[in-house]
Amino acid sequence: MKTLYLECAMGAAGDMLTAALLELTGDRQAFLDKMNAVGLPGVTVSAEESVKCGITGTHIRVTVDGKEEEAGDAHEHHHHHDHEHPHEHHSHDHHEEEHDHHHGHHHHASVADIEALINGLAVSDRVRADAKAVYALIADAESRVHGRPVSDIHFHEVGTLDAVADVVGVCLLMEQLSPDQVIASPVHTGSGHVHCAHGILPVPAPATALILEGIPSCGGEIMGELCTPTGAALLKHFVSRFGSRPVMAVEAIGYGMGKKDFEQANCVRAFLGESEGERETVTKLECNLDDMTGEEIGFAMEQLFAAGARDVYTQPIGMKKSRPGILLSVICLTQDADKLAGAMMKHTTTLGIRRQDMSRYFLRRKIETVTTKYGPVRIKHASGMGVDRAKPEYEDLAALAKEHSLPLSVIREAVREAAPDQE
Repeated sequence: MKTLYLECAMGAAGDMLTAALLELTGDRQAFLDKMNAVGLPGVTVSAEESVKCGITGTHIRVTVDGKEEEAGDAHEHHHHHDHEHPHEHHSHDHHEEEHDHHHGHHHHASVADIEALINGLAVSDRVRADAKAVYALIADAESRVHGRPVSDIHFHEVGTLDAVADVVGVCLLMEQLSPDQVIASPVHTGSGHVHCAHGILPVPAPATALILEGIPSCGGEIMGELCTPTGAALLKHFVSRFGSRPVMAVEAIGYGMGKKDFEQANCVRAFLGESEGERETVTKLECNLDDMTGEEIGFAMEQLFAAGARDVYTQPIGMKKSRPGILLSVICLTQDADKLAGAMMKHTTTLGIRRQDMSRYFLRRKIETVTTKYGPVRIKHASGMGVDRAKPEYEDLAALAKEHSLPLSVIREAVREAAPDQE
């Protein structure tokens, strides 16, 4: 199974995660070219060699209109009614006293503005959805910290572009690497206090602490903010399990460096390789329904997928008193079962849910893109257990067929011509 393991012994920030994943790809320039062409206004992303405690890694620089954001991670939003108070968060890669560097000179972006910005980027639907989901985690935490609705949350514009670049960069690299599972170590948050325009605040900063709810973390001896809101949200979105590194044959190691120097090497370390076994534990949740309309069940299925279900399906059944009914089944990761059971209770009329933990066999998967004469098509590869097969992504075939007013079979044939070994 293709496994990505993230070692967060010095916390995590968006730029450090980007740099660590970039080292795993082996093609730095292709990523930088893509990042600088996605459509972030005034943003330039570059990568440079960085040495910490004698270890060589990569540091990512993001400049906005030629200037590097001094406050780094910069989820330093303002609310529109208290603009004179920059928010407390900043990356541990930068200096606290420079925290309110640009304030008062820039507009502020609402959560809706950021969604619109991400929607307009030249990235795939998957990257767009991942980036918006990461920002939703951040905005939710900020709204809880400040006791304001999410719609009132405003981010500082320069810091926002810096952070959006980090988020989109990680989402692009995750799409490129396409691991079957992402595991991370417990998160070292740092300890002590940070100085900011609000005063002196504890580490981890309040929004970071909320995002890390349910995730194993520790304070440790190092004084300073090691885990930023962006870093915490990226981990929460992509990581399926936190713990020690599993038995795996490592194929590549990446070092993503922060700016600051500590006694310990200030980096996120990423391992990519094959872990043992093609079996994983999943949970099946089921309930019988006989008093919901087809539309209501369809809506419930959409909400269950949105809540993280791996699969949701229905079967017609006969119930007591000879009533026809529907069996609703949800397959999910075991750690998501409680959340999915709550969503089933919320969106269906059931009074009880059956739970069954089981293991499943699966094939390793990877996605590559082939360029046909009509446009790009993603190919899904599946391998393992003596099987090796590939299949074009239906949505890509259908989109090109519509765009060129052609039958699906013509696009499928074009894929065979472009990559004869794919089918």
